[in-house]
Amino acid sequence: MPRSLLAALLFIAVGSSAQVKTPWPESLILTPEKSAFEKTSTYGEVMQFINSIKGMSPNIQVSTIGKSPMGKEIPLVILSKNSISTPEQAKAAGKMVVYVQGNIHAGEVEGKEAVMMLMRDILLGKLGYLLDNQVILFVPIYNTDGNDKMAKGLRPTQENSPLETGERENGQGLDLNRDGIKMEAPETQGLIENLVNAWDPQMSVDLHTTNGTWHAFSLTWAPSYLYAGEPSTYHYTNDVILASITKKAKEKYGLLFGPYGDFNIREGWPLKNFYTYNHHPRYIINQFGLRNRMAILSEAFAHERFYQRIHSTYAFTFEILDYCNKHAKEIMKINHDADAAVVRNVLEHAGAAKKGVRFKMVPAKQKLNGFPTYDYNAFTRADGSTSWVRTGRIVHYDSVTYYGEFKDTVQSTLPRGYIIPAEFSLIAEQLRRQGVKMMVLDRDQTFSGETFTIDKFSKASRKFEGHFMASAEGRFQPATRIFHRGDYKVDLAQPLSNLAFYMLEPQSDDGLLVWNFFDTYLEGQQVNTKPVEYPIFKYFPAESVEKSKIKSKK
Repeated sequence: MPRSLLAALLFIAVGSSAQVKTPWPESLILTPEKSAFEKTSTYGEVMQFINSIKGMSPNIQVSTIGKSPMGKEIPLVILSKNSISTPEQAKAAGKMVVYVQGNIHAGEVEGKEAVMMLMRDILLGKLGYLLDNQVILFVPIYNTDGNDKMAKGLRPTQENSPLETGERENGQGLDLNRDGIKMEAPETQGLIENLVNAWDPQMSVDLHTTNGTWHAFSLTWAPSYLYAGEPSTYHYTNDVILASITKKAKEKYGLLFGPYGDFNIREGWPLKNFYTYNHHPRYIINQFGLRNRMAILSEAFAHERFYQRIHSTYAFTFEILDYCNKHAKEIMKINHDADAAVVRNVLEHAGAAKKGVRFKMVPAKQKLNGFPTYDYNAFTRADGSTSWVRTGRIVHYDSVTYYGEFKDTVQSTLPRGYIIPAEFSLIAEQLRRQGVKMMVLDRDQTFSGETFTIDKFSKASRKFEGHFMASAEGRFQPATRIFHRGDYKVDLAQPLSNLAFYMLEPQSDDGLLVWNFFDTYLEGQQVNTKPVEYPIFKYFPAESVEKSKIKSKK
């Protein structure tokens, strides 16, 4: 018997049937299990599984977060011991809400299968206790359109395991994991409006597979990165939850988990540096940090076999759910306190405090020791240059610098809020869809604060996700302006203050200006030939304006 098939059968025997006293019904056996892990589930097969299992337990409700561009319902599976089917019921029950998402990139299919296995084991197996203190929201197949565009070779680093996968993009050709700010995909709109804003998950988990770096971790992870958000949620996720799960994974499963990243062989060997990914809130996991919530990115190791990647993803997700179930009140309190800290910072320091709007990746203080990786050997090419070839040998290196933190390179003053002129209603609507609260002025009012004059407006020469990314350089100046009835006022004394700040600041590295929301106006004002005032006004508390006047007189 081929070794891969034997391992697959062992996975089924140990990982599934050991969870229950009686066999699963045939309708709950997944496509990978039926195909010796050569195939992954289609959209229809996922829906068949959900429709089968929902009649087998009182602890499951099935809903949707919306429809894909091709008209497919994106299933939302709600697990609870209280027959909870709405956010209002979850809030009334006082239960923590945890969200787990699979298949945002439809070639990275392990999360989709692991989520269904977890549903099976929670509802019909021995993991029902995971619903004692939490409501679990599962979206096993987020990218419904990309999932069924299956073909060979779409994920070459997965080495035809499974034989065919779906594609990365959705039905519009968009990468859903770059859409967190612009919200152009109906999947993103449904996720943010119908799940994130409605259910307010205290922990969110996004399940992926790496693109191919030959480290030797079975799975790597990242928290919602700390850049412009509150530090408490980041530190608890990174220093407590992920540290605990990483230790347990090695002791309990013999699995090596570690921080997410890539290395570049062109820097030489042995490796000295390991780099994470960008901090930008376009990535949905990173946006949760601006929302004062905890979130975790999961990246299975591309070069392991399909069944191994499912196993690692299942184990990691289970341990997160187990931790959240045991520490639900603690997590909810940390998040609640972060909400309060954001509001307090605005009330006490608006007009004086500075916050980062652009960031660079910097080394973490602690280096990585015992870093597992496949080894490389040097060889000399015919032209005399040196190159590297990977071996099949796993080695461990110490003192690897991990570029896993971010430091601001540009700061801006935290205002009390922003005024958005009525003619920029699309900007106001974009903030509203993200959950930011605002009011409409019912009379003319005078505000003092700052304007930003754009001296240089630049756009990328190549498209990224359908956009020529923009940036602005310029200067802030004190100003007083009269605004009118119908204009929008965004008071930052609210929990989503950090998100609104990051979206509206003109020099933000992932704000609305970057995503071309102001192009029509700015180019109409001939920003490429003369200085133009950014149309969003920052207003300050009256006391800070008076202090600024006194300081300028001195």
